This record gives sequence, structure tokens and C-alpha cells, in this order.
Amino acid sequence: MTDSSHLADHYQRALRTDEVLAQIDSHYPAGPTLHQLAPLDQLHIGGVAASTRLLERLNPDTHGMVLDIGAGLGGLMRQGASLGFQMTGLDITHGFSALNKSLSLRVSQPDAPPLAWVTGDASALPFADNSFDSVLFQHSLMNMPDVPLVIAESHRVLSPGGQIVMHEVVSGPNVAQLRYPVPWAASAKHSHLLTLVELTGLLKMGGFQLEHVYDWSEMALAWRQRQRQKEQAPRQAVLSPQWVFGERFITMGKNLVDNLAQGAIKVVEIQASC
Repeated sequence: MTDSSHLADHYQRALRTDEVLAQIDSHYPAGPTLHQLAPLDQLHIGGVAASTRLLERLNPDTHGMVLDIGAGLGGLMRQGASLGFQMTGLDITHGFSALNKSLSLRVSQPDAPPLAWVTGDASALPFADNSFDSVLFQHSLMNMPDVPLVIAESHRVLSPGGQIVMHEVVSGPNVAQLRYPVPWAASAKHSHLLTLVELTGLLKMGGFQLEHVYDWSEMALAWRQRQRQKEQAPRQAVLSPQWVFGERFITMGKNLVDNLAQGAIKVVEIQASC
């Protein structure tokens, strides 16, 4: 199995697309709000608040054409569109791209720019040079084995003065203690974490100038601990990460808390310009 097919299998194995859409249509017949979808489509550490922080790094008037690499189920895309950004989402997992589109069609955003969905590989972006003003990564880079090539492709599709903004998981000082499974990998074989020093170094080598680097691991841990308590509540949530990951997410959620608490991983924000 190739890296790309294994990655698609990891994310699609427990994905209950028809049940998800039926659940949404049943509970939200007038269409879900962005916050109602968040337990399903904002699966990164930090949820909606983390996406808000990411999008606040950009101005829709000057950097409005945005490529979201590793768009997943599209929570960041729809949130960006609500602020006036013209969002294109790319994901290597076709099942995610298809469900992303179906979810977007159920959300009422009449004044937002139209969205675009593409299934593709970040190391060979199917876009022309200078196509975007901004490129976003949110908990997606750790799934990519050739980060220098991904950074080079990001630089290629950005216009001069373009921005790359990341909300990413990186390896911590105790990465050897990292517990699996985690949402992005079932084992170390398919996890491609870099240290913050390695990642920022690759960005500089790729022609980017760093503008913002921030470690918010403590806030990330506090958020993940709160989410863990909600996930363990006896009531059945309308939507939850288990609709994507199945029962595996019970262990994944616990491991995320432990990995953050023990310094196996960190969560960082990075902004750089070209």
C-alpha cells in the first residue's frame, strides 16, 4: 500500500458519510451552523478558536485567494468563507473532499464567496504558478513525508508577497514517548512530525521569511482536556469525532492529552511570507 493510499484508508476506514448526512438533516433541517458542525469538521486541536486565530493572521482584502492544504471536512474553509476569503480546499482523501462538499451545500452562507474542492497531493499541487495569495496548513503537514517538496509547491502557487500560515503539531522534547494511535496516524510509520526548529528551517530554505512563530501548547492541552471531558459525558452528542474515526477516537483523544502533557508533541502557529 502506498503512503497516499494508506493515508486515505486511515481517514476513510470508519467514515460514516451517509449516516453523518442523515444525522445532520434530521437534527438541523434548516441547515447546520458552523458551530453545530464544529465537533465533526474542526477536528484539529483548538477547534473553532484555533481556526479563528489562524484566519486572523490574514486580511481578505489583501490575501483573499486562499488554498487550504489538507482541508479535511472543511470547517476552516467555511469559517474563512464567512469572513470573505475565497477558499479552495485540497485533500488527498477523496471521501473527505466529497463529504466536505456535501456539508458545505447544507450550510447557508449566501453572502460568502463560493468554495472549491479538489482531491490532490500537496507535493504536486494541481494549480498554476501564482494562483493564491495565501496557503494554510492546519494539522495536515504531519501527514506529509516530503515536507521540503510541499513547501516548494506552496511557494510556487503563491503570488509574490503571499503568506503561508500554519497551525501544526510538531514533535516535542519527549517525542520518543509519543503514544499511538493519534488522529493523524495509527503508528510511527505514518507520522511525519518535525521539530519546530526543523520546520522553520525548511521554510527559510524554501524562500519564506518568518513573521510569526508561537508555541501555544499549554492552551492546546487545556482545550484538549476540556474536550476530553465532553467526549466522556454520558449524553449522546449530535455530532462527534467518532463519526469520522469510529471507536478508535476514544483512545486517540486520551493519547492526545497524554502526548501534550508529557511533551511528546507541541502545537505551534507559524506565519511566513514569500
